[in-house]
Amino acid sequence: MNFQDQIKQGIPATLPAVKPYPADANRAPKRKDILTKAEKQLAVRNALRYFPKAWHAELALEFARELNDFGRIYMYRFKPDYAIKARPISDYPANCQQAAAIMLMIDNNLDPAVAQHPEELITYGGNGAVFQNWAQYRLTMKYLSEMLDDQTLHMYSGHPMGLFPSSVEAPRVVVTNGMMIPNYSKPDDWERFNALGVTQYGQMTAGSFMYIGPQGIVHGTTITVMNAFRKVLPKGESPKGKIFLTAGLGGMSGAQPKAGNIANCITVCAEVNPKAATKRHQQGWVDELIDNMPALIARVKQAQAQQEVVSIAYIGNVVDVWEAFDAEDIFVHLGSDQTSLHNPWSGGYYPVGISYDEANRLIREEPELFHAKVQDTLKRHAAIVNKHTAKGTYFFDYGNAFLLEASRAGGDVMAQNGIDFKYPSYVQDILGPMCFDYGFGPFRWVCASGKAEDLDKTDAIAAEVLKRLMLDAPEEIQQQMQDNITWILDAKQNKLVVGSQARILYADAEGRAEIAAAFNAAIARGEIGPVVLGRDHHDVSGTDSPFRETSNIYDGSRFTADMAIHNVIGDSFRGATWVSIHNGGGVGWGEVMNGGFGMLLDGSAEADRRLKSMLFFDVNNGIARRSWARNSEADFAIKREMARTPKLQVTLANRVDDEILAQLPF
Repeated sequence: MNFQDQIKQGIPATLPAVKPYPADANRAPKRKDILTKAEKQLAVRNALRYFPKAWHAELALEFARELNDFGRIYMYRFKPDYAIKARPISDYPANCQQAAAIMLMIDNNLDPAVAQHPEELITYGGNGAVFQNWAQYRLTMKYLSEMLDDQTLHMYSGHPMGLFPSSVEAPRVVVTNGMMIPNYSKPDDWERFNALGVTQYGQMTAGSFMYIGPQGIVHGTTITVMNAFRKVLPKGESPKGKIFLTAGLGGMSGAQPKAGNIANCITVCAEVNPKAATKRHQQGWVDELIDNMPALIARVKQAQAQQEVVSIAYIGNVVDVWEAFDAEDIFVHLGSDQTSLHNPWSGGYYPVGISYDEANRLIREEPELFHAKVQDTLKRHAAIVNKHTAKGTYFFDYGNAFLLEASRAGGDVMAQNGIDFKYPSYVQDILGPMCFDYGFGPFRWVCASGKAEDLDKTDAIAAEVLKRLMLDAPEEIQQQMQDNITWILDAKQNKLVVGSQARILYADAEGRAEIAAAFNAAIARGEIGPVVLGRDHHDVSGTDSPFRETSNIYDGSRFTADMAIHNVIGDSFRGATWVSIHNGGGVGWGEVMNGGFGMLLDGSAEADRRLKSMLFFDVNNGIARRSWARNSEADFAIKREMARTPKLQVTLANRVDDEILAQLPF
């Protein structure tokens, strides 16, 4: 049976043979054994509803073993036999080109070259899932192959609820992930309900089918590192020979060494999982692998002396690196952490002093001990960071919940007021005021033809548009424009593609719409094939996250989630091909709400109309909210947009003098 026929069949007509687990796969950590006996029976009952009754006796035992062994029912035997990767859009069996584009993006998220734990359908972040199990993948692909232009597939946390009649104007797919009643949105709740097979953690772009590999974050990381060095170095001084010390190479964090190279510094990135570090090295995302501390110390000192631009993956715990650098008096200019601390108890962060394999055993067999060791490590981690910052290191939280979890562990990370953290998040200091408030965020596209030459052409189109827009850009956004022009001109030589032929850059509403319209015109002329537009949820409007994306919202509303919900609803009736809304992503379940979209450009006049309407709202929704919060950069941006767009009317905030408030009888 060929690739297309396997997609169209969905659940096979005959029971497939049991598949051995690939010996070289990067297996996901075994999850906590959290269910009662009755709940385990319910989990198996839930899993069996995908299959005919004649298979239940055999599959029940198999699924029970999976649940006991791994803490989840993944249904390994139902993984398709074909290679899962982003194929040209024309290869997919579909009645609707929009559906074929979504199939392409799903397969890209699960490509072993892209995904962190592909056998478990996890794309990145340790638990960012596309689906809960392989039956859901098969059914979803079948529905998409049958979909017509006036149907919508509704997906509940990886489960395809079904195709419903809708309209050609509606999204083809609506995705929700982890949408829990608020009082049931804590980490152990997630473990329990995910094990039951009734919800999943979609991360940001895993469960919304918009992940493009570590390139998806390398641009934002590059912008962050470049501007962090601008903050700490004298004007005009090069970052060459200066150290950026961080941790994490598993998923999106794998972008850090590449970003450090582009920013022209020495990057030292610790990673406890040897397979993850080796994978990034083989992919060319990190220059060197070192697995012992004396060799790392010697190599870093050499790189400093020679003012090198180099990225080094240290296979080990980052706390050991911080402590060794302190003992050796190696000055760290920039410090951060990008381990998956949104998921601290199930493999997102590993304790110092024990092996990777032993830590994984503790996760499953002694979770309370693992919990205690993680918290001890977080306190030790915070303490050594404090020693470095006392010497002048600029440390920033990279939005992975490091400061949040360190504070919960009792680490010394709180400011004197006992409310705020002593270190800023990178959004507070850099991306918020410099990017998001002005409307700049991670616009991305995928060339659905799969042709590298199409990507080259879109790079050239984007660069041309940005250069033209910069001629009339106000001074406030000139640096942003120039950084992104430089980025796109150098993108190919930086070898950023993993999986699909994709690209990312930061653009505002005007830039995104102009670039997208130019793509659509090129498609209409037959110069390139169809293009899928999207973005990271880590953007201007898509995410309400009080410790990251909206951490620079100071009117007290950073713990509300109206913006993300309006973003998804607003995009859905303005032309998005698919929309998604997730509980969780980046900083943890119950800590954030984030929404995203995908849009297919096919060269039609209808696509041109949709892109202008949807992209405009997708960005300006967030600028309006940030302006209402009295962010001065957003106030500037929304007033500029209202002058440019007569139909836009936004409620503006009136400022209050501090003297008036100081006299109040409180």
